[in-house]
Amino acid sequence: MTGRVWLVGAGPGDPELITVRGLDTLRRCDAVVYDRLVASQLVDEAPADALRVDREPLAQEEINGLLVRLARRGLDVVRLKGGDPFLFGRGGEEALALVEAGIAFEVVPGVSSLAAVPGAAGIPVTHRGVSSQVTIVNGHGPLDYAALAAAPGTLVAFMGLGRLSELSAGLINHGRRASTPAAVIASGTLPAQRVVVAPLGGIAAAAAELDPPALVVIGDVVSLAATLSGVLAVAA
Repeated sequence: MTGRVWLVGAGPGDPELITVRGLDTLRRCDAVVYDRLVASQLVDEAPADALRVDREPLAQEEINGLLVRLARRGLDVVRLKGGDPFLFGRGGEEALALVEAGIAFEVVPGVSSLAAVPGAAGIPVTHRGVSSQVTIVNGHGPLDYAALAAAPGTLVAFMGLGRLSELSAGLINHGRRASTPAAVIASGTLPAQRVVVAPLGGIAAAAAELDPPALVVIGDVVSLAATLSGVLAVAA
């Protein structure tokens, strides 16, 4: 009998932010394939005799094949992914591989870093009278700076820390004000969370000592952080 696969969002970092359904599914699985940034406490929630596989050394095609093979062995598999499976999580690619192989699967959405990480830093990505639109980008991919600079509202860049100098310069060169408030949130929602706030023109230098994982937020909503959050590392 073929098993099933659940693509489960583990949330933005804090293990307590997984959904009730996600945790219940994890506690009943026969195998769990987990991302590097998933909290070890969550991996430990799988049954003691469940197979545990760290996906870190595997290429995406290898992960796709592994999920299919495990399910064909009759195992119920949880693919435990950081954040939400379908938001920069490559869950869509895994789902398509399962469809092609005829494997039954279910997506269990997760709390995404898109709103949770800025929220933990006191930054609402939308706010009445300030921002009614959010644009999200993958910092590792090609970026249309002209379009991003012209987009109203809030810009959120996933995996953008390594290209922060390029990102800020590209936006400024295409018309975004250098004085636009910007923030970098590292290890968001975790006890080690660090937040740096600075104008767009200086955010790369201000965040130079931060380590990934980190989320970049650019827009006037960042100015609310001083009121809505706790202690911040603020750069002039």
